[in-house]
Amino acid sequence: MADMKQELLRGLPSIGTLLATETAQAWCQHHPKGLVTECLRQAVEEIRRQILEDTGGRCGPAHVTEAFVLKAAGLLLEERAAAHIRRAINATGIILHTGLGRSVFPERVVDSIIEELKSYVTLAVDRATGTRSERHLRIEYVVTELTGAESATVVNNNAAATLLVLAALAAGREVIVSRGQLIEIGGSFRLPEVMSQSGARLVEVGTTNRTHLRDYAAAITDNTAAILRVHPSNYRVVGFTSQPELAELVELGKSRGVLVLDDLGAGALVGLERFGLPHEPTIAESIAAGADVVLASTDKLIGGPQGGLIAGRRAHLERIRRHPLARAMRADKTCLMILERTLHLFRDVDLLAREHPLYRALATPPAALEARARSLAEAIRAAAPCVNAEVRPDFGYLGSGSLPMEKLPTFVVALTPSGDTKPAALARLLRTDEACIFSRIEDEQVILDARTIEDKDLSLIAQAMGRICEGKAE
Repeated sequence: MADMKQELLRGLPSIGTLLATETAQAWCQHHPKGLVTECLRQAVEEIRRQILEDTGGRCGPAHVTEAFVLKAAGLLLEERAAAHIRRAINATGIILHTGLGRSVFPERVVDSIIEELKSYVTLAVDRATGTRSERHLRIEYVVTELTGAESATVVNNNAAATLLVLAALAAGREVIVSRGQLIEIGGSFRLPEVMSQSGARLVEVGTTNRTHLRDYAAAITDNTAAILRVHPSNYRVVGFTSQPELAELVELGKSRGVLVLDDLGAGALVGLERFGLPHEPTIAESIAAGADVVLASTDKLIGGPQGGLIAGRRAHLERIRRHPLARAMRADKTCLMILERTLHLFRDVDLLAREHPLYRALATPPAALEARARSLAEAIRAAAPCVNAEVRPDFGYLGSGSLPMEKLPTFVVALTPSGDTKPAALARLLRTDEACIFSRIEDEQVILDARTIEDKDLSLIAQAMGRICEGKAE
């Protein structure tokens, strides 16, 4: 056995020999030579390890051929060269799935920027004069049009927007916040900690469930810079509750010379009632109510790239843009290009419902969802006899902290694996398949939700299930 192992080890081709092969030379045309060399070396070392650890004679001459080593190296190269952020199919029923990138960009938006991404772009230059201009002007015009604000800017997310606004407008002074609005969102983002980092001093008023206008009034001092209202977009306090209306806070702020800042979180630009959801305060409503500055995410109810929208009175926005943190937090060209074109869709709500994946998903009627689910179930039954696929009504969610209490009626395909296969194992096979399908598990079944699946995904899901049944999936 030892002699056979030594003979096999001597038969392993050298790295130089492997690099000289036509296959490796072709790889080097598309990948760095150093990466190709490293994958070849790893493949040889793994085969050497297998030979040395082989106790049953499983390794033979076929394992030391150039073809065998190149195949192993090719798999390593494919894995090392693959992008880790890739297309996935969202079958979870959570429309704004944070783990899957939240909003899907509208196809017409993506198509419109492909050529621009290959070129220089007019990010910070005035075409008429040829002189340098400010990048916020690329989106300010459409934000002010949609919201009625005097001015607007965008930073890299809404947490940054909160930090920047407080640092620019309230550093060294007091900011009043209701105890019922001292939020913590994903990633341990806590409002009191962000406020501390901004240099503003938090003044808590009221109680968890009830805060009155008189509580705010009593807390105002000569050192008060602002009242901050935080919309509970990712939680709800229900029952015996009370909070002043924004207009009341604005009136109080004006009478006492205090700014009113309104953090809307999810950032609605249109009324959600037409999509069968409860009313969510819009940015335009906050501006109309008199808020000095309004903050919102751009990747939730706006459904654009990650960003934090800051809109409000021009004098305050100028102070915010001049703050040193503004440069550290500014949005890049890709964000602004996608956001500008996405905002254009909000000029026409009917167009929005047709073209924006978020609002198209919300607007899809139950009958269409049921038809999609039945088509998917039928395709899976034909391709994958190893599972039982049944259609049933269920509920999904908007996600990403938006309208957390609202269930979205939907139809799902519930998969029950045959034999000893567990639902968790089937869900993993779906995720690791080339189609990269994310599902959810309920009642020992794998659930595929029709609301977050596009019609173009149906055949891809069925083909993936077919590969799983044939044992060809990873």
